Amino acid sequence: MLALIQRVRRASVSIDGSVVGQIGAGLLVLLCAEQGDTPAQADKLLAKILKLRIFSDAQGKMNRCVQDLDGEGLHGGLLLVSQFTLAADTTGGNRPSFTQAAAPDVGRALYEHFVQQARSAHSAVATGVFAADMQVELVNDGPVTIPMRVAAGA
Repeated sequence: MLALIQRVRRASVSIDGSVVGQIGAGLLVLLCAEQGDTPAQADKLLAKILKLRIFSDAQGKMNRCVQDLDGEGLHGGLLLVSQFTLAADTTGGNRPSFTQAAAPDVGRALYEHFVQQARSAHSAVATGVFAADMQVELVNDGPVTIPMRVAAGA
């Protein structure tokens, strides 16, 4: 599975002009399931994201994770948005190929699994809508943007 993680001051996702998910400070996570991905990989990716130390401590060092914010009453949110285009292969020309992305039914199942597990592990989780035409707005904090992949067997 692939994720693009952005530390944000705030973020929202809208469909047809209506906000369907939003957070204050926290992480915007764009998620992509690839062919062969499993729920175990989704679980491992979620665990890594929840413990990713990219928030500043009192000394200004990236030493806290989103769960630390939540534990301090700062409600570090997660905004989870499906994005199959993270699987783009641009090596063959000017039009990206998405053949490595999971089939839509598999991608939906893995995204929904990821969301369910995130809601079990974290108190502030918002989402987009799988396969919808969404508009994402964010204020990237830093900016801090981190790509992450959990491969099969990892």
